[in-house]
Amino acid sequence: MSKKKSKVELQTEVFTASDGQQIEITRGSGNVFADLGFEDAEELQLKAGLIREIRQTIARRNLTQLEAAKLAGIDQPALSRLLGGKGLKCSVEKLFTIHNRLGNKVEVRVHEDADARMLLVA
Repeated sequence: MSKKKSKVELQTEVFTASDGQQIEITRGSGNVFADLGFEDAEELQLKAGLIREIRQTIARRNLTQLEAAKLAGIDQPALSRLLGGKGLKCSVEKLFTIHNRLGNKVEVRVHEDADARMLLVA
């Protein structure tokens, strides 16, 4: 699957519960794949979001997997694998195609990252 790199540096805080017990809480970065050290974390997060939206579309439209698969242009076992956790191997383009075939409009927006711009100027 994806190569791993060093994990993101996460901050851990210690809190005291009402019963006096010390509790450690580590806040994630917002991308679990980055937290786990995957090299292509941004792409994996995008794919996971697209798959989640496919699942929600199927539920919202009250489609069976067979109905959804026919609309998506894939067979039902492939849709089942995609929804069951194997979808991260699918290309982003394929996930876009499935969305389009299910009647969703996919938009890609590009905007400048202010933080990246500041790093270049500094």
